[in-house]
Amino acid sequence: MNLIAKCSDDPKRGRILDGALKVFLAYGFARTTMDDIARSAEVSRPALYLQFRNKADIFRAIGACVLEQSLEGARMGMEETGTFGERLMTALDHALFGLIEVIDQSAHGQELLDLENKIAADLIAEWREELTSIVEAALVQEAERTQADLEGQGLSARGLAEILLDGLEGMRLRGLCGKPAIDGARRLVRILEIAMVAAQPERG
Repeated sequence: MNLIAKCSDDPKRGRILDGALKVFLAYGFARTTMDDIARSAEVSRPALYLQFRNKADIFRAIGACVLEQSLEGARMGMEETGTFGERLMTALDHALFGLIEVIDQSAHGQELLDLENKIAADLIAEWREELTSIVEAALVQEAERTQADLEGQGLSARGLAEILLDGLEGMRLRGLCGKPAIDGARRLVRILEIAMVAAQPERG
């Protein structure tokens, strides 16, 4: 999975971010130097500093790129064919599971996640807000299609979206990854489907 695809219109900047991500995953943030990044990106050290002030600046740029691609993946997933639950799982796969797999395969994945929560907390907060809004919009659309009265059940599209994201975050904090995480996500999506069905008018 190329996490830096379409990250920048500037080929040199994109090459730097791609090279930096490779060494961050290989050596961790703390052990990576600007020289390591320059070598990996095949640029000179002065050229590297023309683009970025330091490796934290590079790390934030990678984070912004990866998180934006995650959101684009979620939007695309919700536009695919299938049931609401199937499309939501596809959106989560595009937005999260591929990214998590790459991070989990690195011996320094947890270090990078912890660091992101420190120096890119604002980016993560914006990403979560936008992903919640994407799921909320999909729930609103599905409720309109099925005439589901969420308010009548004491529910809301926003609340259901937040339940999903809270559940996914909780699984991550418990250390679940790979198939267990996907199975857990599928159960959460099923809960949302059940809530939607329960809010639909009785037929007949």
